[in-house]
Amino acid sequence: MLNQIGRWVAGKRSKWITLAVWAIIVGVLSAIWPDVNQMEKNNAANLDASKPSVVAGEIAGTQFPGESGLPALIVWNREGGLTDEDYSGIQKLTAYFTEHPVRGQAALPPFDKIPLPVLQQQASEDGTAFVLPFFFEKKSDSDTLKKGTEAIRKQAKALFGTDPFAADQKGGELSARVSGPAGISVDAVGLFSDADVSLMIATVMLVLILLLLIYRSPILAIIPLIAVGFAYGAASPILGKLAEQGWITVDSQAISIMTVLLFGAGTDYCLFLISRFRQLLTQEKDKTKALLGAFKDSSGAIAMSGFTVVIALLVLLLAKYGAVHRFAVPFSLSILIMAIASLTLVPALLAILGRTSFFPFVPRTPEMEEQRIRTNGRKAVTKPKARNKVGSRIGVIVTKRPWLVVIVTLVFLVAAAANTFRIQYTVDLLSSFPEDSPSREGFAVIGEKFTPGELAPVKIMVDTQGQEVPLKETFADLSYLAKVSDPVPGKSDPNISAVDIEFNLNPYSMEAVNHIPDLRSVAEKALGDAGIAEPEAKVWISGQPATQYDTEMTNQRDEKVVIPIVIGLIAVLLLVYLRSVVATIYLILTVVLSYFSALGLGWVVVHDVMGNAAIQGLIPLYAFVFLVALGEDYNIFLVSSIWKKRKTMPLKDAIREGVTETGGVITSAGLILAGTFAVLATLPIQVLVQFGIITAIGVLLDTFVVRPLLVPSITMLLGKWAFWPGHGAKGHEEDHLKEHVNV
Repeated sequence: MLNQIGRWVAGKRSKWITLAVWAIIVGVLSAIWPDVNQMEKNNAANLDASKPSVVAGEIAGTQFPGESGLPALIVWNREGGLTDEDYSGIQKLTAYFTEHPVRGQAALPPFDKIPLPVLQQQASEDGTAFVLPFFFEKKSDSDTLKKGTEAIRKQAKALFGTDPFAADQKGGELSARVSGPAGISVDAVGLFSDADVSLMIATVMLVLILLLLIYRSPILAIIPLIAVGFAYGAASPILGKLAEQGWITVDSQAISIMTVLLFGAGTDYCLFLISRFRQLLTQEKDKTKALLGAFKDSSGAIAMSGFTVVIALLVLLLAKYGAVHRFAVPFSLSILIMAIASLTLVPALLAILGRTSFFPFVPRTPEMEEQRIRTNGRKAVTKPKARNKVGSRIGVIVTKRPWLVVIVTLVFLVAAAANTFRIQYTVDLLSSFPEDSPSREGFAVIGEKFTPGELAPVKIMVDTQGQEVPLKETFADLSYLAKVSDPVPGKSDPNISAVDIEFNLNPYSMEAVNHIPDLRSVAEKALGDAGIAEPEAKVWISGQPATQYDTEMTNQRDEKVVIPIVIGLIAVLLLVYLRSVVATIYLILTVVLSYFSALGLGWVVVHDVMGNAAIQGLIPLYAFVFLVALGEDYNIFLVSSIWKKRKTMPLKDAIREGVTETGGVITSAGLILAGTFAVLATLPIQVLVQFGIITAIGVLLDTFVVRPLLVPSITMLLGKWAFWPGHGAKGHEEDHLKEHVNV
């Protein structure tokens, strides 16, 4: 069947048909359907409607509408103190937008009607900073927020004569920064949008340079990039159409990582075929036969590898957190299309170019090389016969000293994995921004001049059932709070009473977030003391810290659900492909151990070297799905080679030859995949930097430790039992004696 598929896509005529079909598909899809980048929705909800913070937000919007909305905190600052002219300008700005509201504007405090001496009392104690809260509607998208803040900036420039939003905060002039949830949202979208182009350019250049260094052929270096380009050209409009129909939601973060994944994994699949094709060209004069042989030898592993990654990524559909759930379809669809391109378009391109693909180091059979020498009258410039000397030596080591290799590698990996117990996590998005981001600069002023909790206050609402509940007094003595407001009755239900509280610490920190259950317990106790039945159903807490608490709980739930299912599905796929229970178990265990080792080593880099206090809470789940799925790719390719050779030679020889044969291509593929993820570390967004570093480390561990050392050594130690209960367990009669003596 594989031979037949190869002839269909890479025959003398069909190769051109294959290329034409791909060109037509991409051209038509791009013409009739929107590009996925046009369908990005960067303010999509990450928590479902049943989460406590979301329910509380709805109640707050209904009962306290004047205080609801998405706040953009405009932080005014002047070293030496704000002047009367500064306050007058702020009042004029308030009056202007009260009369001329921007799209999505929900509320604006009437600062223009407050006497100047009273207004000055709301500034910081030293009189150098003032916060103007500008509320947008809660469901405002990122484009609305961006245009609204740009309108504020434009009008401020007209009123003050200079642009305070561009002024240096330490320069003695009036400066302004937009912070708060709206400012953070605008900065986040801007950072991801700016990252798209630079990420694409950096990834393409890195892959191109690595391919040139590895294969020293400019034509060959371009072939995987062409395949990735076609795959992206097909995936983008399909995803765009799905988003347009409302079947999926895509955001800029997902598209950025999808681009990296396509280049990394896509290039790997191409290299699996290209490497085997080059090898067979040194044995087979007919390029078509060599290509069909290469296709037959590698297509099964490519299809299995791609299918494994697609299935693992689709499991993300079971995640409840929106940002993770939204990854599933773009990632799995793009990998599926890339795998199809690797099995159709790449063979067609290789069939069209033939040996020219490898110019100037063209692989030829010995007979062809002799003929070339005789024809030219001198020695031809050819690349030396491919032989992976390093891989050959490793193959000897893992078959002669398997116990030593297993012990050394396990000690190293377990020691690295033990470092995960030191890891600190955070759900604070603001901390992942560059320090010169406007929202982060504004927050720094609020934290220094006011209380940090003012950036993200929390509203606690309770149903008093008409009873007297001392809310303010209940919370006033809590050591981690800086301010508690007077209780306010609800608009339509006066029994619902609310107080606004501010933390005396960073409200986005895990320390503050972890106090949300404490606040709920205190409120429930107050209701219980007042004789109100079932108080746990009569307390609602809204605000960003409450949202982040629900985010953390959702992340923990997703890890408990997604990780076991991914492991289970990959185990089933391996079992079907290898027909070996034993091999499936140790392949899964080695990749899982590699994941924890990558997480531990990543913490050393992120925390001990780079100085980050914590890593983003979503990263462990992201990294697990990618590393387990992609790590099994290399194991599948290696074990496939060993399994095939096992049919014609003793297991020891099969392992040695398998490690030698696959070492070069897997090393090349691993370097490229790790490099593409490492490109994320060049971006100004810490969540992507941390994800890129940890994933790159994991890929390198799989490439240089797990695949060449640990897996073949375990296979050698297990002997025929590595194949149990498959047919390979029978093997050659002399294997058991030979392996026993060698071990």
